Parts: sequence; structure tokens; C-alpha cells
Amino acid sequence: MIDLHPGTHALDLLTRRALRCACALILVFLIAPLVAIVPLSFNAGSFLTYPLAGLSLRWYAGLVDGGDWMGAFSNSLLVAGAVALLATPLGALGALGLARLPKAIKPIAMTVLLSPMFVPVIIVAVAIYLAYAPLGLADTYAGLILAHTTLAAPFAVILINAALQGVNPSVLRAAASLGAPPLTVMLRVLVPLIAPGVVAAAVVSFATSFDEIVVALFLAGTQHKTLPMKMFEGVRDEISPAITAASTVLVLTSLLLLGVVEAMRRRRERLQ
Repeated sequence: MIDLHPGTHALDLLTRRALRCACALILVFLIAPLVAIVPLSFNAGSFLTYPLAGLSLRWYAGLVDGGDWMGAFSNSLLVAGAVALLATPLGALGALGLARLPKAIKPIAMTVLLSPMFVPVIIVAVAIYLAYAPLGLADTYAGLILAHTTLAAPFAVILINAALQGVNPSVLRAAASLGAPPLTVMLRVLVPLIAPGVVAAAVVSFATSFDEIVVALFLAGTQHKTLPMKMFEGVRDEISPAITAASTVLVLTSLLLLGVVEAMRRRRERLQ
């Protein structure tokens, strides 16, 4: 067949190549700072400069041996783990409630549930501090965990709500028609179907808390200092390569969490 519009195909090809180049440039722009930070964490010298004075693990050893760094890392793990355990079931309940609401009310309820995502985090931090301080929740693990749960729960709602969209309601009705009580239907039928979304919600909730600093600066005291707070203090008070080592740990943690989410996504695709 004779191509009557050869110029159109050439233009489409040029457009696709230009789009790929633009995406590659954006990716380089986003990743370049990380690529620059990681080698500095292995610098044998005491300054953040290139070329490297040599290769050494002294700054990672400083993180492990330094009580302040390990204490901050432990606090971050404790708070983020508790937030994941709280935000995930709250997000699941919110998503299930949204699925049962009438279409006229659903957008309003969704906006209310997701409002912590839209409000600037500094405003959320000030509001939470003013609310928690009279209750004695400031400068406590409980206050920091509850505040981070407020920030992480909307992400859990989004992810679990997306997982619910792929569930066939007839499967739940069939289980109920066979005599299964509602709790059994939820635990034995619904939860396995949305398990990838639940795991993704837990991972994102953990990452949201682990990386958060603004609310932590308002609520955390000296005994509850998290790793991002410790890094912020290091940048403010003294610039040391130990900060790059801590940054590399955060990057690796984020990559690990992303790997878990991607593995669950592929598992869900295979099951479908």
C-alpha cells in the first residue's frame, strides 16, 4: 500500500524521539544529585570535595559507632514502623468506607480524607503542635507517631482504594451467599485480593514517616530525634561527610521500599 502521508510518520517518529530525550534529561536531572552524594560518603578526606582523597568506610563506621546517629536511626525505625501499623488499617477502613458511599457524597469524603496532602506541611505542623501541646503529646513518641500517621494515612487510602477497584464485587457476594459471615468475607476473601495494595500502603506509610522532618522539628524532643532531624542539624552546625553516609542509607532504604512495592505490583499482575 502506498503511504499517502509520509511526512506524518516522520513527524510522529521525531516527536517520540524528542519525548524520549526529554524524559531522559528529566531523569538525569532528578538522579544526578543522588549520584553525586553517594561517592562522597566513601571519601577518605574530611571535606565534601571532588576529586576524592581516597576510598574509606570511616564515615559509615562513624554512623555505627556514634551514639547520636544510631539513636536517631533507631527512633526513625520505631516511629515509622508504628506509623505503618496504624496508617495501613486506617487507610483500609477509609477506602472501604469510600467504596460504600453514594456517588454524590464520595468526592466530598475523599477530599476530607486526603486534605493533609493538600495543606502545606508547615501549616499542618503548626496546627498539630498547637493541638498536641495542651494535651501533653508534644515531645513524646506517641505525639510524633500520631502526627506522622495523619500525614501517611491519605497515601494508604489512595493505594488501598485503587486496589479495591480491581476487586469483583460478585466474589464477595458469592462468599456471603455461601454463609460466610462479614468478618470472614473480609479476612479470607477481600484481604488476600487487595494484599498487594495493603503492602504498598504499609511501605509508603513507613517511607513517609521515615523521611519526614517538618512535623518532627515541632514535636520531637532531644530524646526523640529522628534521622532526618539529625541530618538537618549536621548541615546547620557542621558539614561532615557523615551526612552523605546517612543520605546514602536513606537512598538505599527508599530503593529497597520501592523494590518491595514493585514486587507486589508484579505479583498482582500475575494473579490477574
